[in-house]
Amino acid sequence: MATLDWSQCPAVESIPGKVSGAWVFKDTRMPVSTVFENLESGRLSTRSWNGFKAAEKAGFEVLITTDKNIVTQRNLERRAISIVVLGNSQWRIVQRHVRKVAAAVSAATPGSYVEVEIPFD
Repeated sequence: MATLDWSQCPAVESIPGKVSGAWVFKDTRMPVSTVFENLESGRLSTRSWNGFKAAEKAGFEVLITTDKNIVTQRNLERRAISIVVLGNSQWRIVQRHVRKVAAAVSAATPGSYVEVEIPFD
């Protein structure tokens, strides 16, 4: 996996001694790399995932997925969690557009839904 500079992204942090200094989502122990590893392997589908309430209760504010059908598969009314849908699931392509993804996550508001267009080039 390519190394990215996360230092300008307000949604993540790196603290020595916390998950060995890996970049994690702010106020969590969830490594940013885990999301992209799952994305690359195709494990970010929300089709059979019923964790919206649990994710919100745990304090998650944004769900990143590649499942464009999430709007038709799930009742998103009155959800506090924001959804960012990536238009491409291939990490080698997504990594070239990580600033767009970070901007979408940073701009997310409670209950919002946004698709980040990422070309298949």
